[in-house]
Amino acid sequence: MVHKPATQIIFDDANTILKSGKVIGLPTDTVYGLAADARSDLAVAEIYALKSRPSFNPLIIHVQDLQQAQRYGEFNAEAIRLAQHFWTPSKTASALTIVVPYKKDSGISSLALAGLDTIALRVPNHTLALKVLSQFNGPLAAPSANPSNCLSPTTAEHVRTAFPGLPILDGGTCTIGIESTIVWCKDDGVLLLRPGIVTQEDLKVIVPVQKFIPGQDDAPQAPGSLKKHYAPKTPMVINMTKPLPGDVYIGFGPDYPSSMNLSETGDLKEAAGNLFRYLHTADTQNKQRIAIAPIPDSGIGQAINDRLSRGIK
Repeated sequence: MVHKPATQIIFDDANTILKSGKVIGLPTDTVYGLAADARSDLAVAEIYALKSRPSFNPLIIHVQDLQQAQRYGEFNAEAIRLAQHFWTPSKTASALTIVVPYKKDSGISSLALAGLDTIALRVPNHTLALKVLSQFNGPLAAPSANPSNCLSPTTAEHVRTAFPGLPILDGGTCTIGIESTIVWCKDDGVLLLRPGIVTQEDLKVIVPVQKFIPGQDDAPQAPGSLKKHYAPKTPMVINMTKPLPGDVYIGFGPDYPSSMNLSETGDLKEAAGNLFRYLHTADTQNKQRIAIAPIPDSGIGQAINDRLSRGIK
């Protein structure tokens, strides 16, 4: 008999563990998540405890499809159009989380909602994640599988390092590599809360959308919206055209070469996929700083710069 490493599980294990109210490391198209039954206060509380996550920071709830999402959220016409377009498995850029009013008494743990009257829902475009959701036949809270404010994980090894002993379903390297775009579908319009691989331009093809500008005292309306987030342990600087002595340098494109280049051709989608993996590698180099080359602040570049700016201590 072949023995699995203590933290690596197979598909059948995943459902058993989730049904018991415990947490697993789950691969998705964006990043790995800490997944647990979104209807269980104890399971959701374990997620918050593992991550040391502030209780006012809500969780994304993962579901199989729009039909299941509508059991928990009130979808207006704009939200339905967005879901029908971006939650289709054939879409390569389907990483969209939709925030809608929560259907009261529909069974989601109030801890996962962080006291809000809205719920953040998404359908992951990942074969294993969808298979788990189908067999579990329920909603899974699944924030990124990293300690709060630290780098997001794009491989099972990243999760294993952060949470030794956690049961992990290994789905390989995440294809997208940064967290989902988040939009808030309100009665008076659609607001972009967090940029991602689905850009504002992509969204505007389907519905009118504006970027949300939070007030200083606004509580987070969605995961990943805290000012400091996604941070390596090593101090980081951005928009560096060349490294200084003591830096580990992450380049971009032909103008800013490096042994770790987010994309030698300047492809922003490729850069997004490499971002957290290279930051994890750079964080182990025992250098004084991590220096990042300039990234164009357009399209997917806005999402990359958003993550980098939140990672500066």
